[in-house]
Amino acid sequence: MKRFRIWLERLLPSYAWPPVLAVLLMNFVAYYLPKALERSRELHVLSTALDDALPRIPAFIFIYVLAYVQWVVGYLIIARDSRERCFRVFSGDLLARLLAMTVLLVYPTTFARPEIRVTDLTTWLTAFIYRCDTPTNLFPSMHCLASWICFRGSLGLRRMPRWYGWVQGVFTLLVFASVVLVKQHVWPDILGGVAAAELGLLLGRLLHAERIFERRR
Repeated sequence: MKRFRIWLERLLPSYAWPPVLAVLLMNFVAYYLPKALERSRELHVLSTALDDALPRIPAFIFIYVLAYVQWVVGYLIIARDSRERCFRVFSGDLLARLLAMTVLLVYPTTFARPEIRVTDLTTWLTAFIYRCDTPTNLFPSMHCLASWICFRGSLGLRRMPRWYGWVQGVFTLLVFASVVLVKQHVWPDILGGVAAAELGLLLGRLLHAERIFERRR
């Protein structure tokens, strides 16, 4: 049991548990609450001519799915870097998701996705994602929000080399491309996700939101 506690502390320091759990809870609420209410509200379409012109590129579904790995790795590294960075980034993330949820509730969006004929692994995976995630909760994109915060939080890390931030940046751009090239989002959703993330981080700094975790400690 002692070895397990030591391993757990090395994986995620004790100070990081409240921020991590708070973000996971907020993500759950921000995703499922708007979905639960979508049938009772008018859905808007933000699809543009650019979105109609963009092709569906099946291989990008792997980037779309690998974004989940990016989040796990990215958030863990941010949480482990230092107490100050952990509290600052995660408090900004909480505010960003709260802002995103507000927009999703006030202005719900949708769009028509293409029919998928399953012929190989890429089309099977795309069809699986389509079944699991209905074309709602689009603007702002929570997918892009999380990837952008992983990138922003990776800049200037004490315990990671500089190239790690650039890798996060390049992969985040690939995630942005993936959400439109697998026809899961439209391009305004990307801008909305980045805007929500930046506004959340900004408000976090202005309001010194990290103090909520300092008090908890």
